[in-house]
Amino acid sequence: MAEEEAEQKPAKKSSLVKPILVGLALAVMLGGGGFYAMYSGLLDRQSNAVQAKNDVSSPVQDVAFVALDPLIISLGSNGANRHLRFAAQLEVLPENEAKVAKLNPRFLDVLNGYLRALDATDLENPSALIRLRAQMLRRVQVVAGHGNVRDLLITEFVLN
Repeated sequence: MAEEEAEQKPAKKSSLVKPILVGLALAVMLGGGGFYAMYSGLLDRQSNAVQAKNDVSSPVQDVAFVALDPLIISLGSNGANRHLRFAAQLEVLPENEAKVAKLNPRFLDVLNGYLRALDATDLENPSALIRLRAQMLRRVQVVAGHGNVRDLLITEFVLN
């Protein structure tokens, strides 16, 4: 009787191993197929539509640029006569150009206040311009209202 039980136990183990191996093989094949479908772009139709819109060969939308008056800002209160010369242009849609141009004094006020609050050490970091540009764009967009200003283009940024 003990011999019969011993023969039955290995049979149960082998019957459990086959479904596990088949399930594991199917999981690997389905995972690989899903990865290939996403990697090759077969399933990502929304991303393909966005990519087609942003393609290099697509025509550039009509935009207008509103020039901001140049600013000269003295930096630091420790007696070091350092100055920042700053000039920028705002990228807007053509229908918003007149509305945004009327707000030029407000933009200058906001940018002047922000740039005066900075130290010269904040400006000397090579990656500072990216951070400053994002901060200034956000402030300009708040003043102009939602959707009126698309981008801030820095045309002059000289630290003397």
